[in-house]
Amino acid sequence: MRIEPFVPDVAAVPAAKSGEGSFSDTLDALGGTLERAQGAEDAFAAKRGSLQDAIYERARADVALAVATAAAQHAAQAVQSVLNMQI
Repeated sequence: MRIEPFVPDVAAVPAAKSGEGSFSDTLDALGGTLERAQGAEDAFAAKRGSLQDAIYERARADVALAVATAAAQHAAQAVQSVLNMQI
C-alpha cells in the first residue's frame, strides 16, 4: 500500500512572532477597515468610485465590527465570571 502525504492547496501560515497580534494591532486593523469603507463611500459620492466598491467595503467593515463586538462581549463575560468567583 502506498500512502501519499496530504498537501493543502493554500500556502502555510507562518507562526506569529512574539509581540504580534496585540490588542492595539487588532484595533488598528479594525480602524483601517472602517477608514477604507468610509473612503470607498466618499469616492462614490464624489463620482470617483463605484457603488459596488462602496457596498463591499461597508459590508466588510460591518462584519469586522460585529466580530470585534462579539469578541469583546465574550472577553468581558469571562472577566466578569473570574471576578465573581468565591475564594
